Amino acid sequence: MPATRTTQRRRRTLAAVAALPLLAVVLGACGYGSEGEKDEKVAPAAEGEKIGGLGEVKIGYFANITHATALVGLQEGLIQKELGGTKIKPQVFNAGPSEIEALNAGAIDIGWIGPSPSINGFTKSKGQNLRIISGSASGGVSLVVNPKKIKSLDDLKGKRIATPQLGNTQDVALLNYLSEKGLKVDTNTGKGDVTVIRQDNKQIPASFESGSLDGAWVPEPTASKLVAGGGSVLLDEKKLWKDGKFVITNVIVSQKFLKEHPDVVEAVLRGSVKTNAWINENPDEAKAAANAKLKADSGAALPPEVIDPAWENVDITDDPLASTLSVSSEHAVKAGLLEDPLLDGIYDLSLLNKVLKADGKPAIDDAGLGAE
Repeated sequence: MPATRTTQRRRRTLAAVAALPLLAVVLGACGYGSEGEKDEKVAPAAEGEKIGGLGEVKIGYFANITHATALVGLQEGLIQKELGGTKIKPQVFNAGPSEIEALNAGAIDIGWIGPSPSINGFTKSKGQNLRIISGSASGGVSLVVNPKKIKSLDDLKGKRIATPQLGNTQDVALLNYLSEKGLKVDTNTGKGDVTVIRQDNKQIPASFESGSLDGAWVPEPTASKLVAGGGSVLLDEKKLWKDGKFVITNVIVSQKFLKEHPDVVEAVLRGSVKTNAWINENPDEAKAAANAKLKADSGAALPPEVIDPAWENVDITDDPLASTLSVSSEHAVKAGLLEDPLLDGIYDLSLLNKVLKADGKPAIDDAGLGAE
């Protein structure tokens, strides 16, 4: 089994699928994303021989706790170390669709991203643009509510619940959950027995505190921000999944880059696997490193009352939990956000399993969705 956080840590899980091309706001003002800002601690510079003569590899990720592998791996230089003289050019994104656009345009080569945009990008390109090459995290999503307005799951009717984006991972999860409870919601407008408000993660805490929202189905650290602002966790999404596990973040690569630079992709995956192992073996140090990178990327570190519970709620793993991707796509189809997708070939775990084998770890299964 791949490395996971210590048994004392609560495991959380999330997965669901989005399928519509959506407008997204990207951190920074340049192109699809912004280059990572310098932090107080300078990560090791690229030095030594360039892998395959390649000068740089462009890597995308979110300034988000669910992207802890990228945050810590970049902050501590664990990924750069594996790349030698091939320099990492990081770009920070605020939403999956914009990262997929960047991948398609060649603005990034490899990215940490959620399952929803991964499936959307793969299906819309008819399987030609990307491959999922590794897992990164599971969990870290909760339904947080105003305890004065919502005291139980039976109180959701007539309430206003936010998700980060129409058709995104959390949006699909909420729509599926409401449907299973017999509550009807128009997918596109969000109107129905429950009013679903699509709002950026950055805006949700202020809306929640102002009283314009009764609750929100959100990932970390937004969920913990809401709790710090007086909210209460009504539902931990892991309870909706078998064994409490499903993917929230995986690693993708453009098929063109994978074909032309497999040695570079393998080096990034070695760095990812080593980072995940270090995170799980050194949770406190890793949390501090992640928060330092968040400060560098977003301008502010998370306070203890937010980062501590948020960090506990995310489980770091090399396993992309491929079997949960099919379930996620079924939820999106059920919500009317996605036509029945053909996911065959969305995974290529060959390089990941090569890295794991070299570390004496067992291979990871692609649930029959691997590339031939």
